Amino acid sequence: MRTPSSHEHHFECRLTWTGASRGGTTSYDAYSRDLLVEVEGKPPLVGSSAPAFRGDAKAHNPEDLLVAALAECHCLSYLALATRAGIVVVGYDDRATGTLAKIDGKFRFREVTLRPRVRLAPGASVDRARALHEQAHAECFIANSVNFPVRNEPEISGE
Repeated sequence: MRTPSSHEHHFECRLTWTGASRGGTTSYDAYSRDLLVEVEGKPPLVGSSAPAFRGDAKAHNPEDLLVAALAECHCLSYLALATRAGIVVVGYDDRATGTLAKIDGKFRFREVTLRPRVRLAPGASVDRARALHEQAHAECFIANSVNFPVRNEPEISGE
């Protein structure tokens, strides 16, 4: 990755189809969907397809990871904005969901809904904190990269 001032950043991973050790793609029903995703210096991700597509329910799948990437990007954008605005966030969690549907004959994400629950330090402005979610959405790199709606249903509370 280049310096933060750069206008271009590069990311790299290595994907290995580990299911090949259990036999090749001789039949759609029989081949393993297991794989391994490695990013240098980070723990590996064991992956597979979603159970609906004959994958391992215990492994990460691309659909889960896309929903997680949207939730994580929004959270990090929001926390940065809150810090810059002088709003002290003391808790944040999200229960994000995505809907994959057949659209125009192809499976695509129809939408993802983020449901961040934000807890603020005493005295922080709930209204200002709520308004930052729109800005966080506008600044989220991942949300800016997808072609489906990413909805936001935040809950804000003070301590």
